[in-house]
Order: sequence, then structure tokens, then C-alpha cells
Amino acid sequence: MMRTLPLVFMMAMGFAAPLRAQDDPEYRMEIGAGVGVAGYLGDFNGSLVKNLQPCATALGRYVIDPYMALKLNVACGKMKGSSANAGTYYPDFANAPYTFANTLYEMCLTYEYNFWPYGTGRDYRGAKRITPFVFAGIGTTYVDQAGKSEMAMNVPLGFGVKYKVARRLNVGVEWGVHFAQTDRIDGVKDPYHVVSGGLFKNTDCYHALTITVSYSFMPKCTTCNKE
Repeated sequence: MMRTLPLVFMMAMGFAAPLRAQDDPEYRMEIGAGVGVAGYLGDFNGSLVKNLQPCATALGRYVIDPYMALKLNVACGKMKGSSANAGTYYPDFANAPYTFANTLYEMCLTYEYNFWPYGTGRDYRGAKRITPFVFAGIGTTYVDQAGKSEMAMNVPLGFGVKYKVARRLNVGVEWGVHFAQTDRIDGVKDPYHVVSGGLFKNTDCYHALTITVSYSFMPKCTTCNKE
């Protein structure tokens, strides 16, 4: 009898371990905000590090499963540039350099794919607290240009890293390029006076590096089968 007790105890612990490994709920939704820097890329700037300006974002994320999510975010920031620092000769601005400082707003819906299943490890078997991810989507850009405005579609592409600090708390860092379907983010269309066609030809874009914090809520049904 005494010999069988340790065996029974070990078997009980073996059955209990997987249960403990999945006793945290999986959450379907996240809400959060972030701050960072953004920069204009176009006719008057081709550098990723010039004229960086502060930006802010608010986000909502629907978690499809530990690998995939959909994110809706709204953001705003400044876009600055000058023809004087472009390194290109523009006949229209030979005597007086062109400068701009426009306010940009955007709303984007993106699909995110995590390279590793994301979670605490106690909600989904094999989940990791940290994972790199990539994203792509579609959005709308609105530019306020001191008395006139411009609105266009944009296509965001980028990558980042997520880290689950606690069961409901997430921190992320991401960088993305937003390909806008307009050449007027800087307020000037075709400064080269060269007509070109195509979806992405002769258009401006911008990039953003942001740090985000989000809160998870809306747990999945705890009586449903685990994925």
C-alpha cells in the first residue's frame, strides 16, 4: 500500500499539470493607445531619419486566435519637409525653397500574423509571452494643409514585436510604411512636371515607429473546447 501511494500521487500530478497549463482565459478583444515618431517620404525627403515628428495612435484589436488578429487604429501626426534639403533641383522653387508642415490623420484596418502563438502559456498550449509579427492592411489618410485638405487611400505594411506583461496587459513596438495614393501629402503635385501612371507611381508615403500599450478583455467561453 505504501509503495502505491507515491505512484498514485505522481499520476495525479501528471493529469493536473496540463489543466494548470491552460487555466488562464483567452481574450478576444484589446483596446489601447500608443506614441511614437513619424516621417514623410516623398519628393522633398527620401530619408527615414530626417524631419521625424511626434505621433499618437488609439487602437482596438480583435484576436482571431493566438496567431492572428485584426487591428483598427486611428492616428495623427505632423509631416514636415523642405525642397532646400531634398538634394534635387526644382525649377519652381529655385528662388524660394518650398517648406511645409502639415497635420496628418489616418484610420487603418490591418491583419496581423504572429510568428509564434501569443499568450501567457497558461491560456493556449505552447503560447509565448513575446512574439514578432507582420501586418498589412488598408486605410484612409487625411492631410490638413493650411486652408486646403487632401484625402486618399493608403496601404500600410510593417512588422513589430508584442510582449504580454501580464494576463491582460500587452506592450508592443511596431514600424510600418504607409503607401498613400496621393502625391499631395507635401502639398505639391508632380514638382518634376513629369506625368506618370500606375497605382504606386509618383505618390507620397510616410512611416511611423510606435510603442503601444493595450488591455485585453472579453474572455472566450470557458466551457467551450480549447483550441
